[in-house]
Amino acid sequence: VAAALVRGDHGLSRPKLARALGVAGVELAGPEVVERVTGAPVGFAGPVGLDGPRLVADPAVMAVADAVAGANQADAHLVGVVPGRDFRPALVADIREVAAGEPCPDCGEELAGWTGIEVGHIFKLGIKYSEQFGAEYTGADGQRRPLVMGCYGIGVSRAAAAVVEKHHDPDGIVWPAAVAPWHVLVLPVNDRDEAVRAAAEEIYDGLVAAGVEAVLDDRPERAGVKFKDADLCGLPWRVTVGARALAEGAAEVRTRAAGETRRVPLAGVVDQVTAEVRQALAAARAGA
Repeated sequence: VAAALVRGDHGLSRPKLARALGVAGVELAGPEVVERVTGAPVGFAGPVGLDGPRLVADPAVMAVADAVAGANQADAHLVGVVPGRDFRPALVADIREVAAGEPCPDCGEELAGWTGIEVGHIFKLGIKYSEQFGAEYTGADGQRRPLVMGCYGIGVSRAAAAVVEKHHDPDGIVWPAAVAPWHVLVLPVNDRDEAVRAAAEEIYDGLVAAGVEAVLDDRPERAGVKFKDADLCGLPWRVTVGARALAEGAAEVRTRAAGETRRVPLAGVVDQVTAEVRQALAAARAGA
């Protein structure tokens, strides 16, 4: 068991801590382990008087002259803690996460940070498999040697997860048009109203005929359920057909990203939505 000590405004880097300890990896201790080792619940552990675990401190901690630390008692902290006087770590090592705005150790420029997710990878396999399968080539010197192999992969599910992580709001997913499972959701408010249902189906058929990827929500659900599910699923456009708008010869078109709803004449809704979808896809292909 090891206890890692970083400054309060810094985060702990598990890979750095593992390297410092000379182990393959480290895991955070659970609340029960923390309380058993320190005698205090999570949030009140500290280095002063901590016996048992190997204490590893970040250099930034050792530079603090007047610190506040947990007292290893519930609801208690110590003030005026001085590293080297009040506690002596077994190891001082760089174990904290780097932060945006800090200077680069090579060029001195400020570091910038982004959130990322691995959606693809490349592995060098070497000759492990080529030797087993007898996959060889003849070199310029006439000698036969095993192929040096590699492989790559793109995670489709990871790519979708990355898009959702980047494009969402409190109501659900906000799919960009370029990667949306469908472009348009056609939503009849009351599927039991024959006129509403017929108009929604006509719009849906028109969109599909125009090459737009559309889906029709013809479930026998309440309007509120359909609207909530529509926001949750997050298709870029929603065309709502209701009795009131239909009586005025119109349908409602809502863009999910902007959250704007507008009435469009029923006769022109297919052409207008189709044009908007094509424009968005063209902009995506152009990298706009």
